[in-house]
Amino acid sequence: MNIALTTTPRQSSSISTAAQSKSFIARKLFTAKRFVDTRNLSQAEWLEIRRQGIGSSDCAAACGLNPYMSMLELWMIKTGRVKQSIEDESEGHAPLYWGKQLEPLVAQYYSIHTKHKVRRVNAVLQHRDADKHFMLANLDYSVVGNAEVQILECKTAGEYGAKLWRDGVPLYVLCQVQHQLAVTGKNAAHICVLLCGHETKIFKVTRSESVIQHIVNAERYFWECVEKDIPPDADASRSAAKALQQLYPEHVPLSTADLSEDETANQQFAQLIQARNQIEKQQQQFDQLKHQLQAKMQQAERAVFQAGSVTWKKSKDSISLDSKALLKLHPEMLTQFPQSKLGTRRFNIYTDDD
Repeated sequence: MNIALTTTPRQSSSISTAAQSKSFIARKLFTAKRFVDTRNLSQAEWLEIRRQGIGSSDCAAACGLNPYMSMLELWMIKTGRVKQSIEDESEGHAPLYWGKQLEPLVAQYYSIHTKHKVRRVNAVLQHRDADKHFMLANLDYSVVGNAEVQILECKTAGEYGAKLWRDGVPLYVLCQVQHQLAVTGKNAAHICVLLCGHETKIFKVTRSESVIQHIVNAERYFWECVEKDIPPDADASRSAAKALQQLYPEHVPLSTADLSEDETANQQFAQLIQARNQIEKQQQQFDQLKHQLQAKMQQAERAVFQAGSVTWKKSKDSISLDSKALLKLHPEMLTQFPQSKLGTRRFNIYTDDD
């Protein structure tokens, strides 16, 4: 999905326009259905509601554009194979905890800075069209009495997350907001993001019918996978790797999947062998260059070059328990202090030339 980003200055604030159409055309707004009131929902009830459709925060993953979650992992959550991962808020250090704590302050800053009145939306909304019933949205705030902007999405980002905002709104957040505009029928939204606790930026996202159509098509395909219980294609992410281990944790001894007549599978296997050979060759080149530079550095901790630098440091000496020697002297301790470790499936490659 290609979404263009353009920037427009506005007085003293840092306000950008993302996915903005060439000219604003007034359109008749429709009202989304109120799917469920969220004011008195428990966490378990809230998670069950989320399973009944694709929320705005699910949108990028359902479209295959979320850097943190693959389509396959989201599919496993929606089909009930794994539980939604919710960070423990009681510890006071999880990003989810601080995001929730800071959200009202971000909204307050936005309201003061833009003079726009905002109101909480205590409901999960559903698209009014029956063929898009799977599209749900839970808005942070609505912007009251403003013909230009109707939705406020509040975000917080730490040191790592802030890097994703350097060039504007991250693609996965754009997907989230365009999904909200699709469900509600609204024209535009503001995103107010607090970066590293001290810098605030406001971005405007204008409704894009072409982007929304891409989102609807992708989400419809994904939801068909959920309803038909058919897993979507896996991608190259760690999320997909984890999901595959959870989906197929055990192998059947001495069983074989004969893919010799599957043309696509044979092409993928040939590409896999080619990619493995390229990685091995590149790894050899990398190791050789690294060793040559280490030889030039000798005892130096750091070496600088025209385009950057490298370091070569010794880790601190440490003392660890020799568990093998201990168990040899005291084998009874294994039964007194056992520690179970689940095995995982390993993927090995064999060719006719091996």
